[in-house]
Order: sequence, then C-alpha cells, then structure tokens
Amino acid sequence: MTHRSSPPGAHPQKDMKTLHLWPEATNQNDDQITAGFTLEEPGVERKQFWYRLPATRRSALSQSCDPFLLAVLFKAMRTPAHLVVHGPVSPSLLRNLEEYQTIWANWCPETYSHIEIQADSEQEQSQAPTGAVVSGFSGGLDSSFSVYRHRTQNLGRARQNLTAAIFIHGFDIALSRVEAYQRAAVNARIMLDSLGVEMIPLAMNLKQMGDRWEHSHAAALASCLMLLQGGFSAGLIASSYPYADLQIGWGSNPVTDWLLSSASFQIIHDGAGFNRFEKIRAISEWPAALQHLRVCLRGKERDKNCCQCRKCVRAILYFRFAGCGLPPCFEHDVSNLQVLRINFPSQAGINILHEMLDAAHTGRASLSTRLAIHGSILLNRLHMLVLNSLPFKLVKRLARKSRRVSA
Repeated sequence: MTHRSSPPGAHPQKDMKTLHLWPEATNQNDDQITAGFTLEEPGVERKQFWYRLPATRRSALSQSCDPFLLAVLFKAMRTPAHLVVHGPVSPSLLRNLEEYQTIWANWCPETYSHIEIQADSEQEQSQAPTGAVVSGFSGGLDSSFSVYRHRTQNLGRARQNLTAAIFIHGFDIALSRVEAYQRAAVNARIMLDSLGVEMIPLAMNLKQMGDRWEHSHAAALASCLMLLQGGFSAGLIASSYPYADLQIGWGSNPVTDWLLSSASFQIIHDGAGFNRFEKIRAISEWPAALQHLRVCLRGKERDKNCCQCRKCVRAILYFRFAGCGLPPCFEHDVSNLQVLRINFPSQAGINILHEMLDAAHTGRASLSTRLAIHGSILLNRLHMLVLNSLPFKLVKRLARKSRRVSA
C-alpha cells in the first residue's frame, strides 16, 4: 500500500523505523481459546498481544489480521514506524485507515504521524451470513443505553440486530483484578440476559501497548469486536459524548469510529443523538439496570459504584431528576455539598456541569440542588482561570525544573 505524500503530521519516511506484526496460531486450553499476534520492533524485545475468549466462539474468529492491525495502529503512528503486517488485511480497511490516520495526525500532530502500512496480502473477508451485530458492553450508562434501545425500542431503520455483547477484562478492569472482573461479569450477564443478549467474556492485554488510552481505546475496542467478524457483520460502539458536545481528540467519536470498519465488518458509533440525562431516563424503565448499572471507574472494588466520584454523583442526580429516587445499584445518596465540590476545571467539565443544570431544570430537582450546580460551575470556572494564569504556569515550570535538577 502506498503512503500519500506529506500528510499533516508526517515524519520523513527515511527517519521511520519498521514494525513487524506476526499473527500467532490460535491455541485452545480446556474451554478457552487464545488468539493474538507478536510485535517486532528494532532494538526492543518482541512482545506478544493476545485475546482470550470461550472456545465456543472459535468459528467466529477472524481469518484476517484486520483486528490486529487496529490494535497496533496507534503505536505505529506514535513511534512513528512503517508497519508491515505478515498476513492478509482487507483493502477496504486499509483505505479507511488512510483517512483515520490523517485525522489523528491533524488533531495531535505532536504525537501522531501518518505512516505506511504494508500487508503480505490484501484480501477482503466474507461477511458473516447471520447479519448479527455484537456490541461492546461495560455495564455503564452509554453501552447499557445502546443495548437496551436496540433490544426494546422501535428504532425503524436505525435498529441493529444486536444478539451478543463482549464484556472485556483488561479494558477498565485491570487483568490483575480477577475477582473484581468476575463479580462485575455476573452483574453484566444479568443485565444482558434480561434482554436476551448473549454475554461473551473476553480478556486482552492490549493496554500493554503503552498507548494513550484516551486516544486509542476505540481502536482497541474495535479490534476486539472485529476479532469476531466470522460470526457477526458489525460491531457497535456506544457514544461517549452527544453531538451537541463532541470532544475532538477523544478516542471514540462519530468522526473517526466508522473509519475502523472494513467492507465485511462495519463499526457503528451509536447513541450520539442523546445526552446522558436522556439515556438515564430511557434505562430507568429497565429493572436490571437499576439493580446492576456500573458507572464508576474510580471505586476500589471496580465492580461497584463508589457514590463519590463525578460520574457517580452525576448518575445519582440524573436518576433523581428522572423521578426514580436512588436506584439499588448505588448504596448511598449524594448531598448538595458533594455537588458543590465536583472538581471539573476544564471546558469539557464545564459543559458537563451545564448539561447537569439543564437536566435539573428539565427534571425534578430542588432549588438547593440547582443552586449547588450553579455554585460548582462558578468554582470550576475560577479554578480553570487559576490553572491557566501566567503566575501558575510559571510556578509549574519552576517546579518541573526543580525536580529535574534534584533528580
């Protein structure tokens, strides 16, 4: 495949290393199968990256290196390095990744470069005859909303034939937290079973690639979904932000997610037409979600909601505004003092606080709660002004120099 001349963010080709991606044979151990690849980088020890899932899904495994290419793409752009894939890759995916790279090289030119991808063979894969769709599922708000609406609502032409969802170990729950993953998986299975959706447990070690996860997580999720392209024709990624508040530079977004598709396996970015309050109101009619929803990514146990972090506070308030009271998935309610203390000193955070205020005005919020959100917006704006002030930046710069000298 030929690299376009001088795309934004590109480094001179002669300065680039070469990475080699070698697919590994699929191994079976009892009721588990392991698929994956080895990455070879000059001057660095060869590293193996793997995916582990039930042996019953062996027939659904991709016969191409498409999922492995998605897994390693951000590392190649970050190095930067030519990428040689020693196996078949879909030409349609290669075409899409040209534009995908161009976007990221424009968004983060100091971090990513447009690189050349070569494959031993370019071959389109056959589309799965079932027409079934598989989704990523964390048990959180976004993925729960997407699964719920496609299984219960009349979406007309927008409805996807969603029959299964992957619950990934190594994504937001570290591979070392085996018991936490198992407990969270029980809750996720209860939620999915209630909708007639099969849960597919999948473990992977792609985080060991060392990428900036806020950039690469959608490509990693698409890699896990595309691994099953022998049994599904599309993979669904639930939106993180609505169209009204798109975050440029966030890994999963409607601008770039669809470019992770091939002709035989489409990646669908779903739910960006809805904000978080609208999603909460929709799933408030789903008893299993009220019992087992997991919005928290900061709790020590990782399978429970801490009821203290920003995401927990926001979800608890939204359920309250929707007239649901405190759902069983939260052990404690939140106070107005907690709302006032929400620390979100960024424009994205300010936007979310304004979304909370809109939800408070739309739903059943007390005057004291609305005033607490107003106060939080004011405090975070002041905090943001301090962080962006010249004296604060000078102090930070001096502190960094001091640490370097002492080291």
